[in-house]
Amino acid sequence: MPNGSIYVPRDEKFTGASPQNLYETFWFAGRKNRLRIRAAIAVAGLVLGNLLGPSLGLDGFATGLALAAVAALTDLVVAWRLHERTAVWRGKRRGEVRTGRLLRWGLRRHGYRVMDGRAVPGEASIDHLVIGPGGVWIVDNEAWAPDVLIARYGERLFFDEKFGTSVAKGLIGAAESMAVRLSQETGIEVTIAPVLAVHSGKIKGWSGTITGEGLTVAYPRKVARWIRSQHDAELSPDQIELLARTAARILRRMT
Repeated sequence: MPNGSIYVPRDEKFTGASPQNLYETFWFAGRKNRLRIRAAIAVAGLVLGNLLGPSLGLDGFATGLALAAVAALTDLVVAWRLHERTAVWRGKRRGEVRTGRLLRWGLRRHGYRVMDGRAVPGEASIDHLVIGPGGVWIVDNEAWAPDVLIARYGERLFFDEKFGTSVAKGLIGAAESMAVRLSQETGIEVTIAPVLAVHSGKIKGWSGTITGEGLTVAYPRKVARWIRSQHDAELSPDQIELLARTAARILRRMT
């Protein structure tokens, strides 16, 4: 990260009255209420199935049981996913591991190279470097509390009431330095676009991706698809290979 990695061993910020610990406390305290709501949803499914089954030529009770099970399971999955979205922020998961897996799954078969854990000489470390037919990107990871709103107003990024300028400047600086070095070493004129994968927090809008101040912010599962949609350059397989080999040589692997 430009301002230091968030992926550190568990310490006192995850205990006591920290936001992470309070979130966990309230989550488990709300378990009984969630179970009551799930039971009510299942009952509604049971009633609906009994009403609809005969009109569809099906056994009403069996249809009701099926709808009740589906409804309860759906509610369980939604609740689980909401909780899992905070796992990086709570220190339970490593964001760069999840994003790296998603990038490799979504990009490699399309001719992209993904390199994890690299440090730009004289600059900040980055979590992922992506080189492919459409250009070059650096992808970093960050996590905020689940209620933090990430939005763009005009050309400016905001994380709740805080400007996104400091985050954007750090990543843009690392991207520019790396682009200059790769261009000098390979003779291929490249620009590098910075991307921030956010774990938890709420990105305003339906797409799960916003761009402002030269920085793209997206949910981890959206990053690979967004990269595939971009065509900042037209790189041949030979150029991709040369850039990847050069990056592996000049960029220090983080340990």
